[in-house]
Amino acid sequence: MTTELLLIRHGETAWNAVRRLQGHLDIGLNDAGRRQAAALARALATEPLAAIVSSDLERARHTAEAVAEYHHVPFHVDHELRERGYGAFEGLLYTEIEERYPEDFAAWQGRHVDAVMPHGERLAESFRHFYGRCIAAIGRWAGQYPGRRLAIVAHGGVLECAYRAAREMTLESPRDFQVRNASVNRFTWADGKLSLTHWGDVDHLAQALDDIV
Repeated sequence: MTTELLLIRHGETAWNAVRRLQGHLDIGLNDAGRRQAAALARALATEPLAAIVSSDLERARHTAEAVAEYHHVPFHVDHELRERGYGAFEGLLYTEIEERYPEDFAAWQGRHVDAVMPHGERLAESFRHFYGRCIAAIGRWAGQYPGRRLAIVAHGGVLECAYRAAREMTLESPRDFQVRNASVNRFTWADGKLSLTHWGDVDHLAQALDDIV
């Protein structure tokens, strides 16, 4: 059976706006992000959703909760839908990462998919491991609601993984697509495979930034 998936990136945070890396750090929505979440919720008010699933991080959860105000359906929280773990990079501006960790920064920007950043206070994970985690989580939720429609609210990196899986892109290839805050991205899941229906709908928003995780 084909399951329809609305994969949604969380609303804007203050760190998104200044290019500060969040990863597993639990950063909330800023005023713009709250407005985006409210606009998103209104846009999806009439969608026939079977359930809403969210990452456990606040920026995603609060975005999902706004959508849930219009839907009396099960609401699930899943830590497997978290953003990629960036270890010591988390909390730093991109310019600071390049300055302090030039070799690790170069590997990250060069898409060395098995490279792992310095761990710091939180564990880092390679892109390959992160990709496997995300796609497995998406597939697991699709399998719980076969033939129905789900909203999954997560992070830019999670949506990037879904896009790559659906388009059968290699993990090493450059990212040539945007992942905007509070965007709605439509997929289907059938026979263990993601397919992309529509990408990057932000018609409900005045402005949405590209992916700063």
